[in-house]
Amino acid sequence: MTTLSYADSALSLLPPVVAILMAIFTRKVLLSLGVGILLGILLITDFAVVDSGQYLANQAVGLFWEDGAMNSWNVYLLGFLILLGMITALITVSGAAKAFAEWARTRIRNKRDAKLLTMFLGCVVFIDDYFNSLVVGSVARPLTDRYYISRSKLAYLLDSTAAPICVISPVSSWGAYIIALIGGILTAHGFTDTGHLSVFVQMIPMNFYAIFALLLLLCVAFMGLDVGPMRQHELNAQKGNLYDESKGLPPGANSDLPEADSGKIIGLFLPITVLVAATIYFMISSGADALAADSIEFSVIGAFEKTDVAWSLFYGALIGLAATVALVVSQGLEKGLLVKGLVAGARSMLPAIYILLFAWTIAGVIGQLETGKYMASLASGNIPFALLPAVLFVLAGLTAFSTGTSWGTFGIMLPIAADMAMGTHTNMMLPMLAAVLAGAVFGDHCSPISDTTILSSTGANCHHIDHVLTQLPYAVIVVIISLGGYTVLGFTESLTAGLLTCTVLFIISVLILRVKSKQPA
Repeated sequence: MTTLSYADSALSLLPPVVAILMAIFTRKVLLSLGVGILLGILLITDFAVVDSGQYLANQAVGLFWEDGAMNSWNVYLLGFLILLGMITALITVSGAAKAFAEWARTRIRNKRDAKLLTMFLGCVVFIDDYFNSLVVGSVARPLTDRYYISRSKLAYLLDSTAAPICVISPVSSWGAYIIALIGGILTAHGFTDTGHLSVFVQMIPMNFYAIFALLLLLCVAFMGLDVGPMRQHELNAQKGNLYDESKGLPPGANSDLPEADSGKIIGLFLPITVLVAATIYFMISSGADALAADSIEFSVIGAFEKTDVAWSLFYGALIGLAATVALVVSQGLEKGLLVKGLVAGARSMLPAIYILLFAWTIAGVIGQLETGKYMASLASGNIPFALLPAVLFVLAGLTAFSTGTSWGTFGIMLPIAADMAMGTHTNMMLPMLAAVLAGAVFGDHCSPISDTTILSSTGANCHHIDHVLTQLPYAVIVVIISLGGYTVLGFTESLTAGLLTCTVLFIISVLILRVKSKQPA
């Protein structure tokens, strides 16, 4: 079967653009992704119907079985979702979630404190963005529901403390991956005397998007800066409608599960604590085994660089489920309710699993089209050097938005940024690399076809497109702030000047948002 590449053609943008626009306007995510997949496959096979069918079949099989072996990343991650759904349902059935909400009522005094606690939990659980969104969502949902905080606001809290925290944390799956990429790039360009971890740490204050996305989230949570679609969702939540039921219930929103009156707070915190501890153990353990196999001395950063994230999440969740079942049984919960909770929990994750499968498929198709390479090629040409950090930030954002992957964007754009810096001004290499990281997080943060966006919606039990549309205005504000900072950084070659510019723009933005949020609806 002959396949075509569109690395030098704007046609490579067509499938993701069609899928994204359809998802936004029709709110039918699976249909939109399906149309994007079929359009991409037709382009790849030059509209040969038989070859298109064969290619689609290969893509579908590849989701579970690839190169003669199980596609462990996908299978383990799907297993993790199902297990986490079971844990969440059992916590609900046992009455622990209700007990936590009652306990929090005497200690968390208002909506603001509930939002700040959710943000704090999101910043603490930073080992992986998937883990962050789903686990923090499970813990925070009873609390945010108690204070009538919309599921869209919860999804925003989850998403904006997942990738932005992970991308600036060296001890995380993201940090380890980035350190490995940057290390290879620096070595290839002759920077062998520079510690890779120290370079990563130097780049943290240059990641304007991650820093100011977190700061804006803090202001939104503290001051109640609800604007755009988010404002209407918050007004609806005050009336008891945490999500727009007229558009169908989101994954896991079925409240038919009975809740025992004998629940205790430990029924929530013990399973989650066991889940977190087990997952961290398996991440470090699998990384340590990989280091030992390569005869490399153990280090925590090295272990996270080599860890098998999906495998660790699955077995961590398996241990967490075992602890939850043991706790529920010791509580004396009826066997029928236990089974009902397990089944309902697994089913609650099916919509998210379907969306993920479609998103992974379109990601593979977009990879074959080489959309990312086409986006990267736009950075070449006679662009003034001073504008390169800003240009790379925008292009990385557009690439991640259209492909739905920040990690893929890192792999494509970071080497290009390094080559540009080496060809012009080596002192600006780190700011240009940081601009790529920031842009990729932004694009991934807002893309309807991004797995992290999907899992943030899942963690909040929020309609996926509602989350995308309510989060977008805040993300765009941070993009404008970051763009100003990278432009000044490029012209002055001063990180201080760039940060000062971002700070001034941030303060102006918050003041404007505060005025708008106080205007009558």
